Amino acid sequence: VQLVESGGGSVQAGGSLRLSCVVSGYTLGNICIGWFRQGLGKGPEGVAAIYTGGGNTYYADSVKGRFIITRDKARDLVYLQMNSLKPEDTAMYYCAAEPGWDCYSDSWRSGLGFGYWGQGTQVTVS
Repeated sequence: VQLVESGGGSVQAGGSLRLSCVVSGYTLGNICIGWFRQGLGKGPEGVAAIYTGGGNTYYADSVKGRFIITRDKARDLVYLQMNSLKPEDTAMYYCAAEPGWDCYSDSWRSGLGFGYWGQGTQVTVS
């Protein structure tokens, strides 16, 4: 499984960005895809996850109501729509995947269940 993120950039507070994660090497029919971020000097944080088999979505409390994770099975893409961005959202954002896993409960948050990671895309909010 290969993952490539895109869509990062610089935006003013209150603005929006949409991140994309292209998934190759595995179809989006039965896979957990997560978005994680790591700010400068901070530890990694699970932001959102989606189980493509059932469409179940999960969010960190810090982004709930502002971020939306969706998938486009036809194009093997997973999106993270980020609205009402805040300076504290500034971080490198990573896409992660684990085939055949339903992102069970809150275990996705730690990132330990994911075996595949992208290279990241930088988001800066000022």
